[in-house]
Amino acid sequence: MKGVIFDGKSPQVVDDLTVREAGPGEVLVRIAAAGLCHSDLSVIDGTIPFPVPVVLGHEGAGTVEAVGAGVGHVKPGDHVALSTLANCGTCRECALGRPTMCRKAIGMPTKPFTRDGSGQELFNFASTSVFAERTVVKAVQVVPIDPAIPFTSAALIGCGVLTGVGAVLNRARVETGDTVAVIGCGGIGLNVIQGARIAGASRIVAIDAVADKEAIARTFGATDFVDARAVDDTVAAVKELIPNGVDHAFECVGPTRLTRQAIDMLDRHGQAVLLGMPAADAEASFRPAELFLDKSILGCRYGSSRPQRDIARYAQLYASGRLLLDELVTRTYPVTEFEAAAEATHTGGVARAVLTF
Repeated sequence: MKGVIFDGKSPQVVDDLTVREAGPGEVLVRIAAAGLCHSDLSVIDGTIPFPVPVVLGHEGAGTVEAVGAGVGHVKPGDHVALSTLANCGTCRECALGRPTMCRKAIGMPTKPFTRDGSGQELFNFASTSVFAERTVVKAVQVVPIDPAIPFTSAALIGCGVLTGVGAVLNRARVETGDTVAVIGCGGIGLNVIQGARIAGASRIVAIDAVADKEAIARTFGATDFVDARAVDDTVAAVKELIPNGVDHAFECVGPTRLTRQAIDMLDRHGQAVLLGMPAADAEASFRPAELFLDKSILGCRYGSSRPQRDIARYAQLYASGRLLLDELVTRTYPVTEFEAAAEATHTGGVARAVLTF
């Protein structure tokens, strides 16, 4: 079968992958569509260290092909969206409703794939590896969805939507009337914007270095837009719009200089939520005195999500017209055109590129 692998030097599309059958508590899924997220590119450029060779991809949807013993919530033929959280369900963190913190699910990749002929084993990325025609995952990662949702849209729920909307609703807990700034209008940033809209924020300031992003940012709910390349001081530009600063600033790009900007945009009691992925050894600086005004800096893993609850919730919001998914899909590419999709994602030319099988 076809798939996208990374061998530590460069990504490549291959057609000789095999994935093992589903074991107890597992599900074999035929992938129909997979979103290309910056986290996949971060494995390729080394920002996210990961063992190789690996089958990439972590944001996908498809059809259940087979289930292992003990799996009862899905059956062959069901349409499903996948989560990267292979959480155990029994540890303290899982019991407290914090599956993103499960220590048995982080940094423990397995090798369910092999290359035909050579027998070479390959790791799965983020417990999913959806850049393959088939993948095997834990049952807890599989969430049934309405067949009416197009696979190309459903695929995006499993990472971009869970992370962006979840950061607003689960982590920051934005309230009606709050003010929000969003640094970066890529796939994550657009979902933060629409999460803030759904939460009832009164002002949502979108910030990006690509002026053309204004139209789509406003489509998703931004009330204001700052072109970061057209102003000398982004923080000052935000405070021209909201003089006291914002209640919540979400950094969705990664460079640590933007961490400082997010903090400096805050009003008293404000929260800076960090979603962008800097290098593992990167360090950020800020004025600690700022925090004595009850400001907070919050990390956020995967939108502090509970996927079995949240994916179903977001699917319902999509069905009601409140959550935009179709509009996130800028362009689809057959998996054989991975290089073109990666280039479009790297240059910021798409909100989300989606690979199809």
